[in-house]
Amino acid sequence: MIDSFFLLSSTGEVLVEKHWRVITPRTMADTFWKARGKCAQAEDVDPVIGTAKHYLVNIHRFQLWFLAVIQVEVPPLLAIEFLHRIGDVLKDYLGEVREDVVKENFLLLYQLLDEMMDNGMPLTTEPNILKSMILPPTTLGRMAGAITGSGQQCVVQEIADSTMSNVPWRKSGVKYSNNEIYFDIVEEIDSIIDSNGQSVMMEIHGDIMVNARLSGMPDLNLWFNDPSALLDCSFHPCVRYGRWEREKVISFVPPDGDFKLMSYTVDQSMRGFSPPIYVKPQITFSGNGGMVNVTCGEKQMAMIKGKALEDVKVTIPFPKSVSTLNLTCNVGNYLFDDISKVLEWTIGKIPKDKTPLITGSVSFPPDHAEVDENMVVTAEFKLQGTSVSGIAVDSLSLTNEKYKPYKGVRSIIKAGKFQVRT
Repeated sequence: MIDSFFLLSSTGEVLVEKHWRVITPRTMADTFWKARGKCAQAEDVDPVIGTAKHYLVNIHRFQLWFLAVIQVEVPPLLAIEFLHRIGDVLKDYLGEVREDVVKENFLLLYQLLDEMMDNGMPLTTEPNILKSMILPPTTLGRMAGAITGSGQQCVVQEIADSTMSNVPWRKSGVKYSNNEIYFDIVEEIDSIIDSNGQSVMMEIHGDIMVNARLSGMPDLNLWFNDPSALLDCSFHPCVRYGRWEREKVISFVPPDGDFKLMSYTVDQSMRGFSPPIYVKPQITFSGNGGMVNVTCGEKQMAMIKGKALEDVKVTIPFPKSVSTLNLTCNVGNYLFDDISKVLEWTIGKIPKDKTPLITGSVSFPPDHAEVDENMVVTAEFKLQGTSVSGIAVDSLSLTNEKYKPYKGVRSIIKAGKFQVRT
């Protein structure tokens, strides 16, 4: 299936190179980077790039490029999902995935790749199993390795119990003094708003994240209050899919710790939902200058629910020919990058007594090129305590163990790709 894997930095430098079936020359990474250079934004790069003899499957995460080189035809989503699984495992092990962190943990990365794939086929991709075979890096281990010069011992010599279990995603003998399970229902809004404030496109994607701290081998059944709004559901391998198809009940033996239980999209035809935020950009250019006036605030939906928008940020990409800005804002603060010509206005929590506003002027050099006034403003926000789908955990039952766990549920709406046209 996958012949080789490359991890590239944001500048195209090859950080990690791993071959399974054949040794692929590094020129394939150069070929991919030439295709990347033809695209203005990272999201514009095709996920599968065809060459004379190879397919280059890629994803962009953590400001890094994950690249799989394939010679035969395979389901593209299988290769893309494996690359995402590599990213998830790195995030789980390293906490923060950055170029310098990757360079500090070369040995760990190659050990993980050895276990995650065998002869080009995915093998062990569950973080709980990997952690029982390859220990995550610790501060004490780094200190010992720096003193002895031998590096931290990561690989466990004994065979992990989970490799011989009927439920390979969960290790045996787990014990907690307090048995708890927490559910985070996170729904992201992808939307395009036209210059008149009307929604041109809107999609809502949801994830249910779980943090399970349960002893033994618990068997759980989860009921929702109204699962009819959930479409295109995909599940963690621990979920019994047949039970969901018949009864809309999630029956599963959970992995230990953090994991994604399921993903879904929301049927909007039943909801009549509109975004909880509005952004009104008024940006005009004439001659060697222009005026900027951008307001942002909460819609009635958020006010009715009694929840305040948090972590609000508006990003405005200005033309490359802009020389100076003279702006003021009444809420929050702004930062202008003189190289990329991108303004980030950080509002935070929207106050109840005034509407956030940023206003001022921009100037251009006398010999500037023609300016495109059709800019796209993006917004970020978070609204806690509610969900678009209205879904909530109705009840949770546990079998195979004698204790009754504590259950916690939290709902969050946040912006995905939220764009406003000027």
